[in-house]
Amino acid sequence: MSRYIQKIASEILQSSGSDPRLKLYAILDAARDTRIHARLIESGLEALSLFRGDKAVELADVAPYLVSLYREDILIDWLLTYGWGNSWGIIVESAAGLKELGRHFQSFVMVYDSKGIPLYFRYYDPRVFRIYMPTCNESELKTVFGPVNSFYLEAQDPEHLIHYAFADGKLVERTVPV
Repeated sequence: MSRYIQKIASEILQSSGSDPRLKLYAILDAARDTRIHARLIESGLEALSLFRGDKAVELADVAPYLVSLYREDILIDWLLTYGWGNSWGIIVESAAGLKELGRHFQSFVMVYDSKGIPLYFRYYDPRVFRIYMPTCNESELKTVFGPVNSFYLEAQDPEHLIHYAFADGKLVERTVPV
């Protein structure tokens, strides 16, 4: 693992290590790289598609997946080594279990335009997430955070990590050089 990747992992693991109830998850966008879906299958880790029903099967190769990250797991190294700077997804810190967190995130995948036409909302893309979050009001932030303690993602400049938290009704954004 390069020093650059070690610094990112250290920052995320250090922040999340303060409360033993908190677990790390990643939402990975298999549409960003063909290696993602294949790696999730070969890892044997429980991965939950954020698509539902027939779409989960039909679009399995390009779906977003919620997956548990274990602190000593090589998936973290792999994700940061190949995915950091390539908009593969976001990292989430929560005390919730995989299924509860999955239901929470599944509720945001489909949005509707002013004419009622359904659209996929790719909020798990760091390029979208870092633009969307600062626009949210307090009520929207409560909804987005739900059971989530923190979000971690690459900044536009991947030599920086963005950490989002929700405190006192406001979005708390911290950008850390890595």
